[in-house]
Amino acid sequence: MRFFVFFVGLCLIPAVAANAQTPADTEQRFKALEERIRALESELRAVKEAQAAQAAMAPAESAPPAVAASAPQTAAEQVAIGGAPAAAAKSLNPNVSVIGNFIAAAGKNSVRPVSSLEMSETEIAFQAIVDPYARADFFLSLSPEGIELEEGYLTFTSLPGGLVSKVGKMRAAFGKVNAQHNDQLPWTDRPLVTENLVAGDEGINDAGLSVSRSFEGPGGLFLEGTAQVYRGESEGLFEPNRKRELATVSHLRGYRDLSESTNLELGFSYARGYNDTGEGFTTNLYGVDATLRWKPLRRAIYNSFLWRTELVWSRRDQLPTLEKAFGLYTSAEYRLNRRWTIGGRFDRSGRADAAAMTDTGFSALLTYWPSEFSQLRGQYRFTRYAEGRDGNELRFQFLFNIGPHGAHPF
Repeated sequence: MRFFVFFVGLCLIPAVAANAQTPADTEQRFKALEERIRALESELRAVKEAQAAQAAMAPAESAPPAVAASAPQTAAEQVAIGGAPAAAAKSLNPNVSVIGNFIAAAGKNSVRPVSSLEMSETEIAFQAIVDPYARADFFLSLSPEGIELEEGYLTFTSLPGGLVSKVGKMRAAFGKVNAQHNDQLPWTDRPLVTENLVAGDEGINDAGLSVSRSFEGPGGLFLEGTAQVYRGESEGLFEPNRKRELATVSHLRGYRDLSESTNLELGFSYARGYNDTGEGFTTNLYGVDATLRWKPLRRAIYNSFLWRTELVWSRRDQLPTLEKAFGLYTSAEYRLNRRWTIGGRFDRSGRADAAAMTDTGFSALLTYWPSEFSQLRGQYRFTRYAEGRDGNELRFQFLFNIGPHGAHPF
């Protein structure tokens, strides 16, 4: 830097000397030259100090990128779950929901009594997509009798030929009521035909395999066929003596729109399994179900009507003769407005092991919906049992749901 200033000064000296006229002028010009050199030195010193200041500030400004660069290292230190970072663990959890079913009863029923107050069932559901080809559904039932797996199955949705397959423990596709959980029913109980001929609350619910396929029939008719094979254990209905004594269920469902707001569904069912009355003895069930829905699109949340009926024939091998029994129920419900629904049901059924004994009943229902997550229901139930005894009961039900419970079958 000083060499540069000195060099500039040497360059200026000849010019000054060339223009010098007197010694006084020469001395004055040297003084001016010295002052100019000092000014240049000051300017150069200021530039050098500014550069040093900028160099000192540069590390402090680059510090945030250094901190940011360390963030990936911190994330990498998180625990991996199933091949994914812990931050993604929540997205791997299934949908969990809980449904409570509280029942209160007053009146008299000496044949099939129920508790006055009871948390009849608490259902916990775990549902999730396993991969692009399968879905898993598990339902645990907590009741006064204990904890059990009500259903737990894997559904394969992308099989060739439009087939849908299930494997696990599941309710059989026999009619409509058997396939429904207690919280899905429009009543506080199950019809007499279910109690007498189709294994009661549990119904046909066993470990097995299921294959179904939907296809379009003539005249815009929607058809669905289902074939199922079960281990063959349904308490009070099927009791196999050997491993090979499996139970089979088949169901054909037809659906058609009658108008913009009305549709009709018909179903035909067949079930066969071995019973406990003797080696090689079987029970055969035949069922027909019909459902009529009226639900105007513009007022669907305010007004609707549903009529449903099921007929079941039972043929049970037992000594000394074959027992043939028949049962049915027919029900109707009308939604008055967004909150209130009224309904009624008629029951009549023989008993599987004693067809001559026939039970008959009638129910009237009133349901209130505070919201889509809860409902209150009152049911008056009169039953005349084959023993000649009557049951008069007033039952109340409170259902509530927390969590993203999946949609029920249509």
